[in-house]
Order: sequence, then C-alpha cells, then structure tokens
Amino acid sequence: MRIAKRVLIGLGLVVLALVVLLAGSVVVDGLLGGNRLDAAANTRIPNAGGPELRAYVARPAGPGPHPAVIMIHAFLGLDQETVGKAEALAQEGYVVVAPNLFRDSTARWVPRAIYQIASTPQEQILGDLDTVFAWLASQPDVKPDRIGVMGFCFGGGISLRYSLSNARLAATAVFYGSPVTDANQLQSLPGPVLGIFGGADQSIPVSQVQAFEAALNDAGVPNKISIYDGQPHAFVRSIEEIRQGGPPAEAWNEVLAFLKQTLQASASSFFGTRGFHCWQLREGIVRRVVPVCNHPGAAANSPASRAIVSG
Repeated sequence: MRIAKRVLIGLGLVVLALVVLLAGSVVVDGLLGGNRLDAAANTRIPNAGGPELRAYVARPAGPGPHPAVIMIHAFLGLDQETVGKAEALAQEGYVVVAPNLFRDSTARWVPRAIYQIASTPQEQILGDLDTVFAWLASQPDVKPDRIGVMGFCFGGGISLRYSLSNARLAATAVFYGSPVTDANQLQSLPGPVLGIFGGADQSIPVSQVQAFEAALNDAGVPNKISIYDGQPHAFVRSIEEIRQGGPPAEAWNEVLAFLKQTLQASASSFFGTRGFHCWQLREGIVRRVVPVCNHPGAAANSPASRAIVSG
C-alpha cells in the first residue's frame, strides 16, 4: 500500500509539474508576443469598440483607387508569413490590410495559440473586422465596393463567418478554414466563394469539404472548391515556398485568378465561362441576380465549379 501511495504521489507531482511548465510557457510566449507584433505590424487602426488594432498594410505602387483585400492570419496571429503574402498580393494591384485579430497577442508555441483562440470571443473578432472594413473602405486609394476577404486556417474559418455578417464584401476566399455546412446560413453570403483544401488534411476531412460545397450549391452561392490531393492542412505557407512551385503555387494562382475576376472585373458579369454566373456588377456592387442562373449555358456550369487537383 505504501509503495502504491508513493507511486501515486510521484505521478501527481509529475502531472503538476507538467501543468505548471505548460502554463509558464504560455505566459512566457505571450510576453514575447509584443516584440513579434512590433516587427510584423506597421499600422494602428482606431477602434471605438476597444484598443486600437495592430495591422500590416501593403499598397500597390500606383495611385489608385484599387480593389482591396482583408487578409486574416492563421492561429498564431499576425506574422511574417502573412506579411509576405500581403506584400505579394499588393504587387498584383490590391490594397491589403492584415489585422492581428488577437489584438496585442501573437504566438509561436501551439499551447499559446490554442489559448489565444479560446480566450478571444468570436463577437469581438467580428466587431474588430467591422472596424477594419470601415477603415479600409474610407481610404482614398481604395474602391469601397471592391473589398474581399481571405484567410488561412483559423483565418479561413473567420473569413467565411465574417462574410456571413457583412453584405458589403465582394468575394471570400477560404484556405482550409472550418467550413459552414448549413445552406440556410450560407444564403447570407454576399459574393462568390473560393475554397482551397488539402485532400490529406486530418482536421478537415474531404467529406466535410464536400458537405460545404453541397451546402453552397443548395444556397445558390457561386463557388469553386478545390481539393489538392495528398496535401495536408496549411500547405500554403510563406510566399518563398509558394514561389518554389507545386501545389502551394497552384493554390496561390487560383486565388489570384479568383480575386481578379471578382474584384478587378469591369464587365457586367463575372466568370462567364465556368461557374459564378449568378453574380453581376450593378450600381458598383456585386449582387446575386437570382438563385438559379439565367445566363446561356448556366445549366452546364453553375452554380459551382469544382476541381480536384493532384499535387
């Protein structure tokens, strides 16, 4: 009995030590987050709903006005990978704002990242995005009716959910973000959707991606869902890796084509050859015309265009 008691006490002390160590590492990583954010952010956005928001803003070389994109980071927070992709997108002609949605916190340690997500209410995140959108739309070099949102991982799921609450967004791109599979909810989406997913993603199975696509179709939302065969979660990372080619480059080129068609198009309708036929530019705003498209050839191509990409 005494031996068993000692073993239990020893195990308890080990568990307690691990808990203290884990909690301490979360705190230490949080203390280092301010320095990381200072290195990544170059703009402070006034926020009536709380402290000013830190963000990275990238602008094209020309005077504008330009279409714009809100780029939402992955679960670590605003980092240099996000900054690199924002700069690359700006070179394509977009004003890009990448806010840190964990406010003054970033992470490099997964337990800290989990804590950030768990301790940040979604209502706060969506409210902060409203602030970012209003600031972006007010910029003199931005076309306020040509603003889209895109995100990666945590940011992919948030970009989709933010689009459900902001009818002024013109397009939504989701990189392996948590899908919404309720068609009734998805009917609120204000513009076309691009979804990029990995076929070997253990956190978002292909069946869930297919349910997302089916719900978008049922909701009458024009979409293109691409599943990259054999690719894991978060396979599109730094712009340096993207430029090396392969599936990350293919996925990046997909989003460039999508944004060009939804945010830069000057014709009266978008995506005339494949999918997205139900959306038109009217009075400077991307609007859904009807749930079922009336354009010639729509029956063969709409409401969605789906791709399975081998990498």
